[in-house]
Amino acid sequence: MQVIVDLCVVPLGVGVSVSEYVAACQRVIEASGLGYRMHAYGTNIEGPWDAVMAVVKACHERVHAMGAPRITTTLKLGTRTDREQSMDDKVASVETRLRSSDPGAAEA
Repeated sequence: MQVIVDLCVVPLGVGVSVSEYVAACQRVIEASGLGYRMHAYGTNIEGPWDAVMAVVKACHERVHAMGAPRITTTLKLGTRTDREQSMDDKVASVETRLRSSDPGAAEA
């Protein structure tokens, strides 16, 4: 089963700045070979369910190995069985609708 997740890993007990830990997690994601896109508050990852979940676990393991005593993670995920859909497909669908919308239309 294919899955698209939105992952936000937050180490606790390491101070205010967490960019070092985010960068380490990004390296784990990149090394996985899965499709991903980092954004301001997390990373979207797409691929086979087991591979994506293994990356989530590996991110936790890496951040703990760096000394974070505690981690809180937000994970949103989506699957569909009616057709294949990538992160790019989802974004393109909305962008197409935005381009075709009438920006001057009044709301009822």
